[in-house]
Amino acid sequence: MRAFIALDLDPAFVSDVAALARRLEPTMKGRFLARETYHLTLAFLGEIDEREVADAAWAVDEACRRARPVALVSEGLGKFGRAGDATLWLGIAPDSALSNLADDLRAHLAARGVPFDAKPFRPHITLARRVRIPAAPLPALAFPQNGTAPSVTLFKSTLDRAGAVYKPLHSAPLPTRR
Repeated sequence: MRAFIALDLDPAFVSDVAALARRLEPTMKGRFLARETYHLTLAFLGEIDEREVADAAWAVDEACRRARPVALVSEGLGKFGRAGDATLWLGIAPDSALSNLADDLRAHLAARGVPFDAKPFRPHITLARRVRIPAAPLPALAFPQNGTAPSVTLFKSTLDRAGAVYKPLHSAPLPTRR
């Protein structure tokens, strides 16, 4: 099965991200994602088997057990790809708790032999895919208020014509206070 591990977002933060996306949507063509799909990927696993699912769940538990509260602080918009066919995202400031969580999770995955994409961690929330970013200035934007991540989840990802469908397989809570 295709899987990834992501930081969950608190509901107020998700509402603010959705409001930002609604403000951007009329200004550019593309496939804007549903608010239910917003997440911050910590590790993309790709195709894994049942044993690796169990090991990935263990890695989530271990990383969350040692984690500190993770702040969600928006850091502006960015894109992957060309302006005529881009993935548009909201950047999240990489504070030490977030970076340490991602590093710890990846170390636990590696220790158990669970494969993952080892690209450098770049915290972001995907807003839209296949977007044409206009050359004209964007409208005035209100970026999300700071939030706190409540948990980390291992997801199964199934691709279909409408986009990806995510099914949570295992979650672990994060501390909310230092």
